[in-house]
Amino acid sequence: MSVFAVLFALIIEQFKPLPRDNLVHHTLVSWVDWTGRNFDAGLERHAWVVWGVSVLAPGLPLTAAYLAVHHWSVLLALLFNVGVLYLTLGFRQFSHYYTDIRDALERGDEIEARRMLAEWRHLDASELPRTELLRHVIEHSLLAAHRHVFGVFFWFVLLCSLGLGPLGAVLYRMAEFANRYWSFPGKSLGVPANERLMAVSQRFFGLIDHVPSRLTAFGFAVVGNFEEAINAWRRDASLWKYSNEGVILASAAGAVGVQLGGAAAPGVTPDRSRSFEAGPTEDVAAEGSTGGDPPQMGHLRSVVGLVWRSVVLWMLLVALLTLANLIG
Repeated sequence: MSVFAVLFALIIEQFKPLPRDNLVHHTLVSWVDWTGRNFDAGLERHAWVVWGVSVLAPGLPLTAAYLAVHHWSVLLALLFNVGVLYLTLGFRQFSHYYTDIRDALERGDEIEARRMLAEWRHLDASELPRTELLRHVIEHSLLAAHRHVFGVFFWFVLLCSLGLGPLGAVLYRMAEFANRYWSFPGKSLGVPANERLMAVSQRFFGLIDHVPSRLTAFGFAVVGNFEEAINAWRRDASLWKYSNEGVILASAAGAVGVQLGGAAAPGVTPDRSRSFEAGPTEDVAAEGSTGGDPPQMGHLRSVVGLVWRSVVLWMLLVALLTLANLIG
């Protein structure tokens, strides 16, 4: 049933996507802000409490509701899963930025493209050269595709197979949102509003995302240039500050033959002043980039194809496993 829920949710989202400024997003912001204000008293252990309440609490009533609905009707349980997945999974939650930036670049309007990237990622892109602009768009789009589609997909299928319905999708989405929310720089100081919560949310999300990020990287390798993707994964993943990001971006870079990574100018990415932690190895360029060609417009189309082929791959794999389980 999980594969049908994912399929229906993706189809519905293509025809009726959530608007950019939607009630669900405002509700999540209010919820995480409320838990921070009411459960954080300034001690180290309170950050753990805030994270637990923020991330785990929303999934409990949804799971209870799913179990009640499933006991009444399997069809209603499927519709329940589709509804939750519609709110937690999908390309259109981020692809409008990607599409608008790509259209602006195709028109030759780099000023508008930089403005849209700055609005999307909350960074200063006003002085980015075209190649760096394309690199940032590709990197952020690949990571967004993983966090909005593949990560949610993995945890939903895993926990749904255990009879817990949409708990996995909600857990992953809340962990990702909390990580993003608590890492967001304050308007006055330009640093995270709560460094303790930022550290805890990054640690937990890193654990939750460890397996999904590697499955996403493997999927990119299978549907792309497998040999180059695996070589880039092994050689270049350590260039990025966060290992989960590194395996995804390195594998994708090898799969489509594009150069990613490298030092970022101060102010370009306030969440990470460099796009990598370790220095470059002797096999990569001195800037700490992966191999491949400098980013070009054609790579934007290649990345879209890579992501969609990977979606089809994992959907087919889950469908085959479901069929084998039913036959067995």
